[in-house]
Amino acid sequence: MPDPAQPRRLTAVATALTLLMVTLASLAPMTSVAAEEPPPLVVPDLPRGDSPPRTLETTVLVPEIPAREQALEEPSEAPSEETAEETTKKTTEKAREAGSESAVVRPAPPPPAGDATGHTDGEDAIGAAPAPQDSSDSPEADATSDLVDEGPRVVLTPPEPLEPPPLTSLEIMLDWYPGPQHAALLIAQHKGMLERRGLQVTLTTPADPSLPTRLLAAGRVDLAVSRQPLLHLQVDRGLPLVRVGTLVELPLAGLLLLDDGVMESPAQLAGRRIGYSVEESRELLLPLLLRPHGIVIEELELVDVNFSAVHEMVDQGLDGVMTPQRLGLAQRLGDVGISTRLLQLEEHGIPHHEGLILVANRDRVAGQRESLRRLLEALAEATAWSLERPEAAWALLAEREPAMDTPANRAAWMPMLLRLSARPAAMDRAGYARFEALLHERGLIETLTPPGRLGIDLGAP
Repeated sequence: MPDPAQPRRLTAVATALTLLMVTLASLAPMTSVAAEEPPPLVVPDLPRGDSPPRTLETTVLVPEIPAREQALEEPSEAPSEETAEETTKKTTEKAREAGSESAVVRPAPPPPAGDATGHTDGEDAIGAAPAPQDSSDSPEADATSDLVDEGPRVVLTPPEPLEPPPLTSLEIMLDWYPGPQHAALLIAQHKGMLERRGLQVTLTTPADPSLPTRLLAAGRVDLAVSRQPLLHLQVDRGLPLVRVGTLVELPLAGLLLLDDGVMESPAQLAGRRIGYSVEESRELLLPLLLRPHGIVIEELELVDVNFSAVHEMVDQGLDGVMTPQRLGLAQRLGDVGISTRLLQLEEHGIPHHEGLILVANRDRVAGQRESLRRLLEALAEATAWSLERPEAAWALLAEREPAMDTPANRAAWMPMLLRLSARPAAMDRAGYARFEALLHERGLIETLTPPGRLGIDLGAP
């Protein structure tokens, strides 16, 4: 018996097939259209007129980030492309919401590769946000620049020159007018040897030959130029003096007598008019010269000639003069027509002694030791230079000390140069002891002073 529901099923299947075919037929045109190439882009012609070109106004927004907080943040790795793109979109949306639809926001560039701290060579530790281009008139840029601290700068100007240390001042009073016997001091000063050692030396001339050591004992000057015989005499009298250097190491004192053919020896000096210019000539040297011949100082008529030996020799009719300048005085007397002959003291029982020395105040010498060492080093250099170049040394003295350029000084230059001390700091302790013992033995000084109290050797270790 046939199933009554069978025709209904067949009808339903046929209906479904019909709907499927209709659906497929409707999709076929869409597929063919999608497979076709898109039509070409047609760009319409813009109208060409005389209207001025329009300028697109662009505003660059820079996020306000405090510089100090940014410097303290640890540098992060460069953001990925997706992160940078998302950041750009978000910033653009905020700008459009603020009313600047045409704003263009550029993301900050990633930090350059550097050391572990994120700094590259030549960068400052504290960085600042990158400045936008052409944003000098932007209020946002002005606000941001106030928050940025400038880092350290490289100074391109040369540094100021260092000032040399202050010079140590020393005032030295000479024993006489400047002459060849002072060559070491004068050349050291004129050649800059003193200044190179930090010394500023002032040389002064006394109005009286007896003043230098007395002013030194009173603390009025730093050093004085004197003579060894005078030092023995003044130390015995209690003056606080001490020898610290030697300028001329051979005797300069001598007795100049008229060359009249009568006086041949000190034994013929009794009753003669003899001039003197320094204290030790009257108190020490003449008595030492006369004692072996049985003559006392009171048997001579003594005349103080001070600095005027030549004029006094003529004006007062002197028979001779005891002078501390035996090398130059004979020439000056000869220039005015007075012929003399020299009695050298060391040939008549007076020991060799230093002709010219530097004397300091014993109470102040402890604080002067360093400056005195530098002074003596300069004097040694000046003497060595003069011995190597005698003509150049005299030319320098004649140029810088015009009053010295006389016939007498020119004649005395070479003999004086050979007497200059090459080691001004060294002290002949034995020679000082012998001279002190002779003076004490002859009764010319009261107390026998040891050499260590008479002088010091600043060159000794």
